[in-house]
This record gives sequence, structure tokens and C-alpha cells, in this order.
Amino acid sequence: MQASRDFYIAPSILSADFVRLGEEVDAVVAAGADMIHFDVMDNHYVPNLSFGPMVCEALKRHGVPVPLDVHLMVEPVDDLITRFAAAGADYITFHPEASRHVDRSLALAKAAGCKAGLVLNPATPLSLIEPVLPELDMLLLMSVNPGFGGQAFIPYVLDKVRQARRLIDERGLQTRLEVDGGIKLDNIRAVAEAGGDTFVMGSAIFGMPDYKKTLKDIRDVLADV
Repeated sequence: MQASRDFYIAPSILSADFVRLGEEVDAVVAAGADMIHFDVMDNHYVPNLSFGPMVCEALKRHGVPVPLDVHLMVEPVDDLITRFAAAGADYITFHPEASRHVDRSLALAKAAGCKAGLVLNPATPLSLIEPVLPELDMLLLMSVNPGFGGQAFIPYVLDKVRQARRLIDERGLQTRLEVDGGIKLDNIRAVAEAGGDTFVMGSAIFGMPDYKKTLKDIRDVLADV
């Protein structure tokens, strides 16, 4: 159920009803979600606390048939890379500022069988990760400052998405370009036109009464990009 440019929709369980988490994930996957996104916060790197590897492991055991996309907003990061990999994560992304040795942290995730990537906060320049860009399966650009759901999209991040898309394409890389923060039906097309191909959406999906209709509306907006 992907559009012509191979767009992925990754609902963030941070906005799900945790009393019914398994049902919620089943429902968005049945509606057409391509990945399930985990916003892992440690109340240290970011001023909020969310959930740990046990939630990932529980959903893996539950039998979620799409990739589990884990975004680590934690510091230090290496121990949780290892633990989330063991819990069943498929993608693991982390902030370069949270690692003393970015190459080693990426290698940890890959050695455990995961796809690995880096995350840049809105004001963090792309130049910080250019040397390792060929090593990344995923580059995640934050379009809000991390730590809380429900924030508004920061418009200047669109220029950064365009720059990242140029870097990826000029080098002939297969790196997925994920964007997370304030993405909704009324701005997802602009993010896709700028070059994003993977979209994290929280309340814009889990806050809606009909997941199937919501995912269809998103696909329709992306259909001719």
C-alpha cells in the first residue's frame, strides 16, 4: 500500500492508547501502516520519560508484521542499542550527540542485525553526519525539538529535508529519509515534495477515529508526488 515513490507511514505509539496497545498497533497495521515507530525517552537527553525495551519485546512477541522503528532519545546510547536490538527492533536511530563514538554505536546496531541510522535535531546541521552518511540505513530529521508529542512542525526544517535529499541522491545512496514532528495531513505533501520518504505521525493518526480512512487520506495526498 505504498505510493509510487515508496513512501512509508510510521505511526508513533507515543500517541497510542497504552491500555490497548496491542489492539492499537494491530489496527494501524491493518489500516496500512508500513512501520511502527517508538519514541524512547530517558528524562535525561530529553525532558520526558516514555518506555523501554520490554514494550518493544512485547509487541514483537505479539506478532507485529511490519518493521519496528526505534528512535532512541537517550544518553548514553550504546546499552539501549543492544537491549532494543535484542528486544526485536528492526531499525534503530540515535542522536550523534549521545554517542562518544558514532561509528561504534552504528556498528553495534548493525552487528545485532538491525538497520542503523542517525537523528538530527532541528538546529543540528547536516554537516555533522556527512562523513558517515554512506553508513546510514536511515537519516531521521526532527521537525520539532524532541521530548514531547503534539508539537507544531518547524517550517525551516523543509530546507534541511531538501538538502538531505540532495546529499543522498548525489551519492547514490539508499538511505531512507525520515521526518518526525508535527506532520499532519495538511503538511505531509510539502515534506514529501522536499524529499522525505518516511513519515512519523502520532496524534495525526492515533488521534483520529477511523485509522483506515486516515491512512487512505494520507496515501491520497501522496499519490502524485
